[in-house]
Formats: sequence, structure tokens, C-alpha cells
Amino acid sequence: MVSSHDFKRIDKFIYEVPASFQEAMRVPARFYADPELMEKALEDKSLEQLVNTATLPGIVKYALAMPDIHQGYGFPIGGVIATELPDGIISPGGVGYDINCGVRLLATYLTKAQVEPHLNNLATALYANCPSGVGEKGSIRLKHGELDRLVEEGARWALKRGYASEADLERTEEWGHLEGANASKVSARAKERGNDQVGTLGAGNHFIEVDVVDQVFDETAADRMGLFPGQVTVQIHCGSRGFGHQICTDYVNRFQSAVHRYGIKLPDRELVCAPLSSPEGQDYLAAMKAAANYAFANRQVLTFHIRRSFEEALAGKVRNHGVYQIYDIAHNMAKIEEHEVDGRRVKVCVHRKGATRAFGPGSPALPDVYRDIGQPVLVPGSMGTASWVLLGTAGSMAQTFGSTCHGAGRMMSRHQAKRSIRGSDLREEMEAGGIRVRAGSMSGLAEEAPAAYKDVDRVVEVVHGAGIAKKVARLTPIAVIKG
Repeated sequence: MVSSHDFKRIDKFIYEVPASFQEAMRVPARFYADPELMEKALEDKSLEQLVNTATLPGIVKYALAMPDIHQGYGFPIGGVIATELPDGIISPGGVGYDINCGVRLLATYLTKAQVEPHLNNLATALYANCPSGVGEKGSIRLKHGELDRLVEEGARWALKRGYASEADLERTEEWGHLEGANASKVSARAKERGNDQVGTLGAGNHFIEVDVVDQVFDETAADRMGLFPGQVTVQIHCGSRGFGHQICTDYVNRFQSAVHRYGIKLPDRELVCAPLSSPEGQDYLAAMKAAANYAFANRQVLTFHIRRSFEEALAGKVRNHGVYQIYDIAHNMAKIEEHEVDGRRVKVCVHRKGATRAFGPGSPALPDVYRDIGQPVLVPGSMGTASWVLLGTAGSMAQTFGSTCHGAGRMMSRHQAKRSIRGSDLREEMEAGGIRVRAGSMSGLAEEAPAAYKDVDRVVEVVHGAGIAKKVARLTPIAVIKG
């Protein structure tokens, strides 16, 4: 077990367990937090999981955790590790079951005052046009073999079919397409699950949210992104649906034998992994990229449906109701990147599980429009609370392999939330506070209550104070769409 006494506070917002804490640890374990968030993290096994990840073969520098950490499968959610190529490991648990779960931020030219009279109709149109809920099917019917093209092309597939613009792809991480995705490395069951879910939201913590820019902290960056105070924006939070979940399940099962084959000793069987250079590691990487491309295409089709919803609800009532994209980022991914480790440039596999890529200014991985200011980072809060737009920094590149937090972070299980919170009461409370709610399940609503999550503003203060992200703007919700 890990206690607060095992973590030494080495900076205002950084706690560390030295590699000497356990014989099997190859690197120290670092956690970004303040004292209150540290105490919250000790309520589950997430910090123990963080220490466990520090034992993995090939890991370099540190095992890292963001302030929104909570317990996950093997790796903590909010965990970041980098393993050196070619023989450092890759682990499905270090990516998560919802591969490329991510956030897309869209913006409008409209203010809250312009949209408010039509907000009920807009919320209803969004709920009708963007299918949500467990196992919900989308409006797109893929022809035989087309899913293979979709998962290998990602957002480019959506562009070819009229669901995207070039500007959308430019403002998407990796331009919405990971090279090396291979549909042949994906099981028939995963394809069966994914075939009719393109353009769907799913359930759990996934949502579409209409927000208002509440505060701007960096006017130069906000202006570059196209954000201004009082502006209406839209967030999409979803991933690769049943397709990605099945891929993770398949490879977790396959890797159970791989760890024995390669003589890998693990403190927890949920950390199953394989050397990245092995056939198993390469197959998982290709399948994971297919799921990531599926998620990029999924959020792109949802963007198309959101634009259609604004047209239906606002055409003829307000002028200039178009919707444009700010950015789209992933927070469940393993990526091959180059980073500085002990004074040398090293090619590594960076696992970000419930953590966001946060590349700083000058990175060639960023589109021209953002290259000189840094990568936009999107941090959704718990339902009904604030969300944030941040920027990646030079600090994140130096400290965390260009990574930062991804959200508020759970502190109450879904089961606990359903036991202690009534969804209908929460809906009434949100509606009374001026937030329109469209949800198919009251129990699902209760699972995502703000009381089940940490304070996102506190989480953001930590990453901002630690220099691994920079505050740009704060958003507050006026409509929430959930399964």
C-alpha cells in the first residue's frame, strides 16, 4: 500500500516516490497535485497503480500522474509513461478501453443572448440528431468493406464523404489520421460492434454540451483560436465506442500469454504488455491506431450533425449561425514521439491514459495557426460545472513528455453516485440553474453528477501553477446532451 508519507513534496505542485521505494521500480513516480487532491487520490488505489507502472520494462524518466488521477484498469486514469523504443513495452491498459476518447471544441459567432430564446429547440435538435446511449446506432449505414477504409483513413474518410472541411482536419490532433492503422489486426467482433456506431455519442461520461465563454485569461491565444467572452461554443466528448472497447478486450486477453513468452514480471496482471518491437506489440499498435481513427471519424460525423442542428434550430432566427472548429484532442492513446531524456533525444512510446497531449510552442506536430502559441488543450469539467481551454507549454515538454490533465477526475464510483444521487433531482437542479438537459436515462445522469467528481478549477490551478499548461478561457454550460 502507498501512503501520503511515501510521497515527498519536491515542488509546490509535485509529489514524488523515489525509485528506491520498491526494488522493482525502474524510475521515480511523480504526482501533480495540491494537498487536498493528494488526500482525494489516497481514497482509491490510483497512487498504488502509479507506483506499479514505474516497474514496466523500458520506462524512462518518471511514471507520471495528473491531478485528476483516479483508479483505472492496471494504469491509473490520469497516468502518463514513456517507454524507449525498440523494446520498451506497449500496454492496452496504458491506453484504456475507450481508445481515443477525446474532446472536440466547436465555436459559433453567436452570444448567449442571441441563442437563449432558441435554446430549448437547439437542445432538442442536438438530442435528436446525435444518437446517444448504450449500444445506440447511428444514421450512417456503411457498405461492405467501408469500415476498413474508415478505420485506416480516420477523419479523411469523413472529408471524402462531405462530413468535414479541410479546416476541421487541420484543427484536429494528427489531422484526424494516424498512419499505420491496419484493419486486418482488428477482430471480426470489434468490426461488428463498430459497424453501425459511427456518429454516435454513447453513454457514461460522454456528452455534447453547449457552453458560454465565461472568462478569458489569455486574450492573444483566445483571439487566435476565435474565442471571445459571452460566446456560445459546443463540446463533444466521446471516443471509439464498442469498436475500441472490443480491441482493448481482445489484446488484453492476447497479452496475458505474451508477458510469459517475453519473461516480463508484473506486480499486477492488469498491466499486461508486450515489447513494442514484438509481433504482439506491433499488432496492438496497428489495431489501436484503427480505433483512434474510428474515434476521429466519429467526432467528425457528430460535428456534421451539430452543424445540422444549429441550422434546424436557428435558421431564419439569428444571422451567421455557422459552427467552426477550435481543436480536437485525444486523451486515451499511445503515440510514438521524440522527447529529451537525460540530455538526449529519444524515440519513445508515450502512453496517455486520461491525460492530454500538450505540446508547447514551436512543435512541428501543430498546425500553422497554433504553432507559435502552443497546442490547445481541452479540459471538460463534470456535468453542469465549468470546462477549460488551456495551452501546452515548454514546461510540459520538459516535465511530462508534453502532457497535462484531461478533466476533473472521478472521486465517487458510478455505483456510489447512483446510490446517493437521484437523477431526476439533479435534472431539476440543473434546469433551475439555467442548464437545459436532454438525457435518456436518469440513472446515467446521476452517475455523472458534479458531486461524483473533483473540482475541475482546482485541477486546472495545479497544472497551470506547475507550468505544464496555461489558462486561456473558462467555459460554463447552458445545455447538456447525454445518453
